[in-house]
Amino acid sequence: MTRILAIDTSTAWCSVALSLGDETPILRHELVSAGASQRVLPWVQTLLEQTNMKLNELDAIAVGIGPGAFTGVRLGVAAVQGLAISCDLPIVAVTSVDAIAAQLSKTHGFELAKPSNFVIAIDARMDELYWAKYESPSQQQNPPKRIGDIHLSKPEELDLTDIQFLAGSALEVYGDRLFTKITLASNALDAQIHLSALGILDCAKQALKEGRQINVRELEPLYVRDKVALTTQERLEKLK
Repeated sequence: MTRILAIDTSTAWCSVALSLGDETPILRHELVSAGASQRVLPWVQTLLEQTNMKLNELDAIAVGIGPGAFTGVRLGVAAVQGLAISCDLPIVAVTSVDAIAAQLSKTHGFELAKPSNFVIAIDARMDELYWAKYESPSQQQNPPKRIGDIHLSKPEELDLTDIQFLAGSALEVYGDRLFTKITLASNALDAQIHLSALGILDCAKQALKEGRQINVRELEPLYVRDKVALTTQERLEKLK
């Protein structure tokens, strides 16, 4: 039985899940905005108590490393570092877009569409988005395979070549700006899906099977964007 704790605080949601083998994972997932720092560790303790588990009985801890909200990503990574060091547990680092792709592949709309390739695109603020391309899994229990790197670009630069499905928060934020070259039917879009610790878990299970866990000393956030704020002059220019 593989026992994995998963944590994500990279968005406005605080999300903690615990998986005990083939049992249905236990999830605590709430929209908390800036309140994740007061909730994440107490939620971990609650989930462990619910299952009569101790932290040192886990096989690994999985964490969302971004891209996402700068402070939220750092919070999740720091929390997992403290937990892992205390019990010498291995870490599975999962990117936010990979986790969303894993969740999407289990949705009804995605299963009906049966896309070969798809894109996850999430709002990155500053009039930009994070996005990546994926190949649908050949076996439903496996997460999708990412094709290439995670990109940061303007909405109009999103590449939908040979893509049959698009999902993520960028749809709601940028709308038609994503479809300057290629359009997709409404049943090939999912603007409502958002990241949770269940997606982190799905990716972590596969990573553990493949031996891709890391030592806590190797854990660090993923910053696709180096610059996190506009200067005053840049903000004024955008208003012109």
